[in-house]
Amino acid sequence: MPTVLVLGGTGEARQLASVLLPAHRVISSLAGRVADPVLPAGEVRVGGFGGPEGLAAYLAAERIDAVVDATHPFAARMSANAAAACTAAGVPLVVLRRPGFAPRPGDAWHRVPTLDAAAALLPSLAERVFLTTGRQALSRFAHLTRLWFLVRCVDPPVPPVPPRMTVLLDRGPFTVAGETELMRAHDIGALVTKDSGGEMTSAKLDAARALGVAVVVVDRPPAPPGVPVVSTVDEAAARVARRLTGEN
Repeated sequence: MPTVLVLGGTGEARQLASVLLPAHRVISSLAGRVADPVLPAGEVRVGGFGGPEGLAAYLAAERIDAVVDATHPFAARMSANAAAACTAAGVPLVVLRRPGFAPRPGDAWHRVPTLDAAAALLPSLAERVFLTTGRQALSRFAHLTRLWFLVRCVDPPVPPVPPRMTVLLDRGPFTVAGETELMRAHDIGALVTKDSGGEMTSAKLDAARALGVAVVVVDRPPAPPGVPVVSTVDEAAARVARRLTGEN
């Protein structure tokens, strides 16, 4: 039975594990940054590998036949490590990335390349900001002492954080009605989001459009060069099947 390593705790990673079972042995690797993650079917490994060298050694020890990088679109370091490790170990790799968000008529989007660029832009847009970039990004906004932030994340944040903020611990999926009421209740003038894509968190964009809220979208980093990229779970499963039979 072929062994497939699925990297990532995304919804797509969980779906892929279920699709690959029971024809494959599936090991899902989670980073361990979320205290109470939703676990996929099959075997689960939690924690880092120790860089590309450690991952390459793991691939050899577990006799991994193929790897699917289904990490978050902004997990650039893990994606780079996976590409380097698979090259060193001679193991086929495919990247599964959900499509990014696409603007629609009526959107007031401001695309920026980095979180720091988002922070620099915010004072010109609004005084009350809905920040949905994850708790690890809060330090990039900690110096904005004149702005107030509504921060939504899965686990409680740790300093440094913005001095004026309210934290909402929650996990998607979210509804347009719920996001609209949340932004209206907190008088939100700007929304900051990473271009992570996916339906679980897209409702906030619909709500912002309806309310006329400015949206700052942080561009996602590119996938590692030379690695095939697919956008759906079915494409990833098909690519794994082809790689395991020696096809490109």
